[in-house]
Amino acid sequence: MKKSSPVVGLSHLRITLSESFYVGPGRADLMELIAETGSISQAAKRMGMSYKRAWELVQALNEGFGAPLVETARGGKEQGASLTEAGREVLERYRGMQDATRRAIARDVDALAALHSDISKRK
Repeated sequence: MKKSSPVVGLSHLRITLSESFYVGPGRADLMELIAETGSISQAAKRMGMSYKRAWELVQALNEGFGAPLVETARGGKEQGASLTEAGREVLERYRGMQDATRRAIARDVDALAALHSDISKRK
């Protein structure tokens, strides 16, 4: 999983794809951890959320795209969870949008941070 958002800069990018569906940093982090751990349960633990909440987010992702982004298998050696090809593409594109947004706003973020620092020193 990538580092959490920097202290200064872009902290939240939510891409709204329909009236009732979006992809944001939490859903992307969950997908990334599922890919890394092969487990919804382990991903949930690492994020400090309940399995029930993680499962609800997986269902929302799968239903929101109308195709599985995360697939699960029970029993045997193949048990666990993984991203589908579509899930990997969604995650890659979302992370790309985060990076592009950070680059696009970097100069303005630096200017705001400097202004914030100047103003807070005057107090």
